Amino acid sequence: MSCAAGMMQGGTAPGGRLAAWGEWMRRHRGVIQGIQWGVVGVYAFLLIVPTLLPLPPYTAGILDNLTVFAQFVFWGIWWPFVLLSIVLMGRVWCGVFCPEGTLTEFASRHGRGGAIPRWVRWGGWPFVAFVGTTLYGQMASVYDYPGPALIVLGGSTVAAMIVGFLYGRDKRVWCRYLCPVNGVFRLLSRLSPLHYRTHEDAWQAARRRVRPERVNCPTLLALRELDEAGGCHMCGRCSGYRGAIALEPRLPGSEITRIGARNASGWEYVLLVFGLIGTAIGAFHWSASPWFVTAKQAIATWLVHHDWMWPLTMHAPWWVFTNYPGENDVFNLLDGALLIVYIATTAVVVGSAVTAALALGTRAMGQWRPQRLYHLAHSLIPLGGIGAFLGLSMTTVSLLRADGVPVFWVGETRALLLAAATAWSLGLAWRITAVHVPGQWLRRLGGFAGGAAAAGVVAAAWWLLFWGW
Repeated sequence: MSCAAGMMQGGTAPGGRLAAWGEWMRRHRGVIQGIQWGVVGVYAFLLIVPTLLPLPPYTAGILDNLTVFAQFVFWGIWWPFVLLSIVLMGRVWCGVFCPEGTLTEFASRHGRGGAIPRWVRWGGWPFVAFVGTTLYGQMASVYDYPGPALIVLGGSTVAAMIVGFLYGRDKRVWCRYLCPVNGVFRLLSRLSPLHYRTHEDAWQAARRRVRPERVNCPTLLALRELDEAGGCHMCGRCSGYRGAIALEPRLPGSEITRIGARNASGWEYVLLVFGLIGTAIGAFHWSASPWFVTAKQAIATWLVHHDWMWPLTMHAPWWVFTNYPGENDVFNLLDGALLIVYIATTAVVVGSAVTAALALGTRAMGQWRPQRLYHLAHSLIPLGGIGAFLGLSMTTVSLLRADGVPVFWVGETRALLLAAATAWSLGLAWRITAVHVPGQWLRRLGGFAGGAAAAGVVAAAWWLLFWGW
């Protein structure tokens, strides 16, 4: 019996406009696949062709030069607004638009279908992949040149296809375990007001009546327990399954307070606090930081004084460190090494300060429990997300300004977004304390104070970048 028939007979199945939209997605897989392959074509064109063209002159604009246009699409629109879409709609980008997801699933459909090895399922990959990609992107100036963009984005796509060919059958093993932004998307999707949810009573009723056809979940989710947005790609394939699964609205951020206490993990904590917050702040800070300039000048003076000139005169290929003499944009070894040290130091300092504040708040709630620490850290997801959005949108603003587009509204908009995210984080921190110490107001205030202090550290770091320097 079909899924639709099973849903009609279910009786207790959820309904509404959102559920109907989920059903539309399930019934129109051909339309979605057409969109996916169209995105793949545009993605490949904008990624490859600019590498075959000469670098654009300084006077080139978004609409009169393909390389600048591709730069604007990838770094001015794609990445910042994909992050925003995850918060607003869950991982619809992953399930409907992402070219890597489409290609890895295609490769898996026609690959060898091997079992997923244990090393692929290691929980630390989201952190390692995110930090590694972020560091390399800054080393090679990925936002400014098509060659590094091809290495970062194209290399990730090739790796996704290889993993798809090797492991799973018609699945997205790469997306589930190895994608550099999978962990970040999992965190941000928990803020979304939309999710697919399984209703247990309808599931059980359908189980007693019929044996419905199987549904292929490409991200290997347990459909009977579907209740969170983190791993769901919102592709709609399971909508109406057993008359029990439907696309539904929910209070934004409710997943964090409702089930975060049991789902928060140590690796997610590291990714959020030392990756999405600490590493991202360092990556966006260094080019504007007077501390970076002061440290570079001091070290360079010391090297010259001691007649050690090779760190100042030696350069690496463009695919290691930025090296474009014709553009007057060249990193020597001191530039590259100091960049890495600055980002790593910022990640450690900011992450440690946030950890100290969260640890004090956790202890104030009573007996020390790591799970409480991990859960309280989830209150910072709005700040982590808006920080990444604001940092990435710096490229958007720069390109628009270079094209003569008025951007007088940017400062106020940034302040409003940062203030809203801070308020959201504070609200989540307060609700999280209610989960762990309900009715104990003093302990709740202590836990909230720790969460508020951690939020203050993050907000202050972004204030420093946009207004302090």
